[in-house]
Amino acid sequence: MPTASTAIVWFRRDLRVHDHPALTHALERFDRVVPLFVVDDSILRGRWPSPNRWWFLARALESLAGELEARGGRLTVVRGDPVELVPRIARDVGATAIVISRDYSAYGRRRDAAVEAAATALGVHWLAGRGLLVHEPEDVRREDGGPFHVFSPFHRRWLEADLRPVIEAPGAMATADVHVDGSGDPDELLGHPVPTADLDLLLAPSEAAARARLDRWARSDALRDYATGRDRLDLDGTSRLSQDLRWGLLSPVEVVTRCAGSGAGPSRFRSEIAWRDFYAHLLWHEPRVARESFRRELEGVGEREPDPEIVAAWKAGRTGYPVIDAAMRQLLATGWMHNRARMIVASFLTKHLRIDWRIGEAHFMEHLVDGDPASNNGGWQWAASTGTDPQPYFRIFNPTLQGQRHDPNGDYVRRWVPELRGIAGAAVHDPRGAYVAPIVDHAAAREGAIAAYEAARSG
Repeated sequence: MPTASTAIVWFRRDLRVHDHPALTHALERFDRVVPLFVVDDSILRGRWPSPNRWWFLARALESLAGELEARGGRLTVVRGDPVELVPRIARDVGATAIVISRDYSAYGRRRDAAVEAAATALGVHWLAGRGLLVHEPEDVRREDGGPFHVFSPFHRRWLEADLRPVIEAPGAMATADVHVDGSGDPDELLGHPVPTADLDLLLAPSEAAARARLDRWARSDALRDYATGRDRLDLDGTSRLSQDLRWGLLSPVEVVTRCAGSGAGPSRFRSEIAWRDFYAHLLWHEPRVARESFRRELEGVGEREPDPEIVAAWKAGRTGYPVIDAAMRQLLATGWMHNRARMIVASFLTKHLRIDWRIGEAHFMEHLVDGDPASNNGGWQWAASTGTDPQPYFRIFNPTLQGQRHDPNGDYVRRWVPELRGIAGAAVHDPRGAYVAPIVDHAAAREGAIAAYEAARSG
């Protein structure tokens, strides 16, 4: 009687059972699967530690375990170095293949290459496929085969690329009845993370909750009106799916498919998903941008030596500009920030204060539940005008006008800056003597930033 074939499905940023190509592939081609997650010490203690994300991850893993158990499967969670652990586990359980969704980060690629080499040396096949993006880097290229560095032509090609069909969640699944040394409870292996954000303000971290959020969004008037409502800070006009896409509780292909209605709103929302692919593709083609500016000639342009007190004031939401302070406090309280607010505070740090964009990138990654290395890096370089397809260097947001335009009644500011709740209407954006003085003058800061960028460009 032939021996039953076994495959490991190694979950990473794809913590779901719906529309999961790697899981489906393994279930269709192997007799048994071993669902595996490795709490990677290099990430847990690495460049971007985040109690908020680790808390969300622990809960999401518990959700994934429940989804698999409901279908007859069992998730194994271990902690350590995946380069050592994954091949060893494959050997111990008699797996003939390791199946994954591709990773696009520089670290993920190095890790996967090392695991693949070790697995291949043991005679274990390495099968890497789609799962984290709508389209793969190979799918969206220029006519000459090179990558796009400007979003508009990228987006046109992205829209033309064939969209794979959404895959149903599996029914009953056969899993290998194995015990892996060191396996345990996700929360325990992650060190029982306690979020720095307010627990009552964090969204539920489960696939079921994510799917409910997607269902509500796909049926909402906010999606229909997204083209005009997405920038309103005071309204519930965005999808709030970013953390679900970051951890793979939702498939981006399913999100795009479910939100495929006609009209300006759905079209604009899908373009935001395309931006997510764009930055992931950039990181794939140009891994150096994870640590340096895409535009090398503007590296460090006009930057000042960071004043610790100024940086601390920006981080804590004590700049004297109400919309900046509201956004920074929203981040600390919720582990999330509205996208328009992200642009405003990033422009302020890099242009008004002329502080290295990497300081802002690190602060966001410390607190954001949806902190994604590619999207966060791309957004910060865009704001600093040092990235690919950046905001023009001379477009420097006026924080007061941005607040008046995108929070016209002042409700956003009053929610997050309680000191200003006594000021009615739009006057809250220009409180004059009723609030702390701005740490920098807008007009002078704008003039200095433009001069610094022009000097760098001419030099």
